[in-house]
Amino acid sequence: MQTIAHWVDGKSFAGTSEATSPVTNPATGQVSGTLTLADAADARVAVDAAVAAFPSWRDASLTRRTQVLFRFRELLNERKHELAAIITAEHGKVLPDALGEVTRGLEVVEFACGIPHLLKGGFTENASTRVDVFSVRQPLGPVAIISPFNFPAMVPMWFFPVAIAAGNTVVLKPSEKDPSAALWLARLWTEAGLPDGVFNVVQGDKVAVDELLDNPGIRAVSFVGSTPIARYVYQRGTATGKRVQALGGAKNHMVVLPDADLGLAADAAVNAGFGSAGERCMAISVVVAVGNIADDLVAAINQRAATIKTGDGTRESDMGPLVTRAHRDKVAGYIAAGESEGATVVLDGRSVQPDGAQDGFWLGPTLLDHVDPSMSVYTDEIFGPVLAVVRVETYDDALALINDNPYGNGTAIFTNDGGAARRFQNEVEVGMVGINVPIPVPMAYYSFGGWKASLFGDSHAHGTDGVHFFTRTKAITARWLDPSHGGLNLGFPQNS
Repeated sequence: MQTIAHWVDGKSFAGTSEATSPVTNPATGQVSGTLTLADAADARVAVDAAVAAFPSWRDASLTRRTQVLFRFRELLNERKHELAAIITAEHGKVLPDALGEVTRGLEVVEFACGIPHLLKGGFTENASTRVDVFSVRQPLGPVAIISPFNFPAMVPMWFFPVAIAAGNTVVLKPSEKDPSAALWLARLWTEAGLPDGVFNVVQGDKVAVDELLDNPGIRAVSFVGSTPIARYVYQRGTATGKRVQALGGAKNHMVVLPDADLGLAADAAVNAGFGSAGERCMAISVVVAVGNIADDLVAAINQRAATIKTGDGTRESDMGPLVTRAHRDKVAGYIAAGESEGATVVLDGRSVQPDGAQDGFWLGPTLLDHVDPSMSVYTDEIFGPVLAVVRVETYDDALALINDNPYGNGTAIFTNDGGAARRFQNEVEVGMVGINVPIPVPMAYYSFGGWKASLFGDSHAHGTDGVHFFTRTKAITARWLDPSHGGLNLGFPQNS
């Protein structure tokens, strides 16, 4: 039984708190470790380390910073299978899915390697007589990242590569459910040459989160999680003067128009609905069947979903368990509620026969038809392998359904009609849109984020939004009456 602690100032840190939490392997139901939960004093130690490390890292040259970033990228790429195995052991997702998560996070690291270009300011010569005006982007200071359980590597990597490349220092608070990936990444940063105190990890629950939100040493907070907690983080963080981006929940719809290829649409619905056991903020949870295609579409989805092999993520399985027993039972409760409210249970994951230990947190793919928007399986973010089919008559009905929903994270439309697709991308009130792409997660050089109750704050993750979030602009007006003279140096000029 391992004890999982914090990482502060370049080394493991046990802290003084006696509070702990079990870490469980979802595929076996067995406790694999004991997590040390930080109290406020422990969290302050991590913040103090980030504060102390900030001045020298801020003043490190862009050449130095990017050298560390490139080294981190190479190490991560070489050892990504190690990290994927850690994710599978604590989250439960199958190994190929875990490896895909690491790969998508690696894309943001590669984006951050281009930080010298991204931080370039502007320059105007002779804005007035012998007066020049120019701008620079400077780091904010120590920042906090509070990440969810479903992507213990990728979501933190949406933020910390950009934050560190821009000259900030970081305190990461991972989920209590799968905390070890964060420590593995911390050790990798140290091996890559990152100075002590620039990247710190605090394990904990609400106590640690509140300290990060209240501590004046933290200048900005990035959060990903459920909408109620995102709202709380945004309100409490901004109340103390921090810059906050809080990405919340989702209810992602996939519209299938009558002209779509139903086979391809069914493939997409199954892949996007049941990948990672539906524990994705970008998972498709609602298929909107337009017109008279619903019966054929439901049959095609059911045929494919019934072939999914649920089991231990280290075996030849398609879908793993849910992250905890409590969450598994909560999702199963939504299936029962949908059935009692009148939805048709086409495929029932509660009776799945998994390829795994009896005590694993198993729930197979579930397909519900004839779902009404008043049912809890539609209104709530279930965060599990439950796919609901809502039938509507027209495109306008489908659009209204999506735009009336309080969430606005991701959506997709499947059609062969370019005009309908273009109209949809213009009219739908959602932050990320896929056209014949079921999970429209943008590449790292674009920015990730939703609308409405799916995002609190003005900035999305990574891309140019991420660079702007972790920096602030300074405008400088200068007049030099006499030129300065330097000494002779005939050597080839070098960066330093």
